[in-house]
Amino acid sequence: MKRSGDSEGEKRRKKRRLLQELGDQKIPFRGPSDQGFQQLWDSSYSGLVLRRACSLPAELHCRVQAALLTLRKKGCLLRDLVRVRDRDVFTSVSRALLGEPGHTYRYLDTRLFAIPWHNEDSEVKGQNCCDPGLRAACKALWELNTFFCLDVSQLKEGDRLTQCTKLVQDVEPKVSEETDVESKHSEDSRNSEGAESESRQSEEGDTESKHSEEWDVESKHSDEGCSASKRESEWETASKHSSEEGESTQGKETDSGLEHSEGKCPTLALKTAGVLPTRGRGELHVAHLKHSLSDYHIEDKGESGGCSEPSPLQGFTGSAQFNVTLLNYMDPAAMSQLKEEPYYGMGKMAVGWHHDENLISRSPVAVYSYSCHDNEGESSEGGGEKASWRIGLKVAWDIHTPGLTLPLQSGDCYYMRDNLNSTHQHCVLPGDTARFSSTHRVAECSTGTLTYIQSQCQEALSNLHTDPETGSHSLLTLRPATMQHCEEIHNEVEFEWLRQYWFQGQRYTRFCSWWSNPMEELEKDWKLMETMTMLFLSKVEEEEEGQVGEGRRDMAETLLSALIDRHQQRQTWRERCHSSLAQTLPPEEAPVDRPFWGVDDPGMPLPFDLADIINRVESLLWRM
Repeated sequence: MKRSGDSEGEKRRKKRRLLQELGDQKIPFRGPSDQGFQQLWDSSYSGLVLRRACSLPAELHCRVQAALLTLRKKGCLLRDLVRVRDRDVFTSVSRALLGEPGHTYRYLDTRLFAIPWHNEDSEVKGQNCCDPGLRAACKALWELNTFFCLDVSQLKEGDRLTQCTKLVQDVEPKVSEETDVESKHSEDSRNSEGAESESRQSEEGDTESKHSEEWDVESKHSDEGCSASKRESEWETASKHSSEEGESTQGKETDSGLEHSEGKCPTLALKTAGVLPTRGRGELHVAHLKHSLSDYHIEDKGESGGCSEPSPLQGFTGSAQFNVTLLNYMDPAAMSQLKEEPYYGMGKMAVGWHHDENLISRSPVAVYSYSCHDNEGESSEGGGEKASWRIGLKVAWDIHTPGLTLPLQSGDCYYMRDNLNSTHQHCVLPGDTARFSSTHRVAECSTGTLTYIQSQCQEALSNLHTDPETGSHSLLTLRPATMQHCEEIHNEVEFEWLRQYWFQGQRYTRFCSWWSNPMEELEKDWKLMETMTMLFLSKVEEEEEGQVGEGRRDMAETLLSALIDRHQQRQTWRERCHSSLAQTLPPEEAPVDRPFWGVDDPGMPLPFDLADIINRVESLLWRM
């Protein structure tokens, strides 16, 4: 279920109205060094929560960052070929989906199939579905997911203010409480380039309109930047709790298959290298996470590094159960063209303005940001201070409230809580270094799990009778409502699952074979539904004396509607699979036009091209 949005016409009217109101003015925005930053955050962006890197367990940083590097080295992070305004575009961000076994996540008409995280509670069926290194990396990200679930559930009222106090005190001069948001129409000193209309701003950002190529990086998993020297003291602070365990991780993490450089945690400043605890094969157990979580809710707001308790999560009923994480990787140096943020003058954008889609209403989003300066995850020595990645936020459809930018250091996390995702839009502004982000979310999966689509298949096939002696098939009922439901499930299996899966080529089976058997079973069920359609067509075309004309017409109209939809979608998917963009991909990533079969395939009950059958049914209806 997607978040509801305005119609295209309504959006255009809003854009024209806001454009007239904005005129030639620039929309101001505030960063930590600007007057009124704290007050603006409190008054207009209270749903944003920052958790500084030093408030997370150092061992967790180590395992998560190693996991991200492992996944990239194995080639698991790939650009998606998505659909934006009826045309295919590549995402500028490389990504992969991890999550609960059998879960999927849909965005920009693209369904991603989760590589299961291998946790302690639910052993993944399929046993050896991936190699030990990938399994260990997935498990490390499950540990991060567990941490976020616990952390969000323990947040307390008022923590948000303490979370950002130190950040602002470090960089913002003392100013009167009266300064800031009053200048809603004033020109902000940070705006160096002309802002354009809110119309185009909302056009780029709105999830439902799916307008911009920047959005294709839907990753609101904004990101971060890394200043290694500045982080060093923070890692030392964070690691003091772990050092009580007294064991070195050196040489042990590599046993689990995670990518480390000489046994060290990537980009950690590596005075902590010899003191991080290990458990068993280096696993970070849930009990240890719970203990660490209480340890790292630092009470002292004045402690070095600006750490404090994170802020509360309101409005979302129940504890946060993040079921998937969307991983992203982007290296600005490898991008030939990054568009300017056009409305506030915030600079280049890695990800344009957008809402996140396909989430449970008012559910939180938790993002882990990790910057690295080279492919091995090492921080560069010297070379000057590196510019940080930033997240930008704005109130949707609003040109009066100033925007907000928040710099993110490597290892920082942030939460978007309450209805922030639906009432606001966010973008990602790149720093000087490559970055990963792990975006944990409560995906709306009522129609997006393997269990769901398997139950749909069972429901449709319950109308198919197979003779135990002859193996011949027949339909149990021809009621139009029943047949319409069966044909809808038929289309859902083909276009929302089989073709979505194969459009992404062999990318899944290369890394993890978990989905291979389930997709083969779905294809078998789909083939039986082709048989059901053939039987339905035969009944519609039969000329039986005494048959009620109106009932036969209803059957024909039901069948015709399903066939037209199926035919059109097959042509669209076929064109996408053979598009010029698709042809640029290597064979192991290139879309596969499947299911596809020739005209005389004896194993298929109906042809791939349904044009002739559609003409027959239309002619039949004309004669009725």
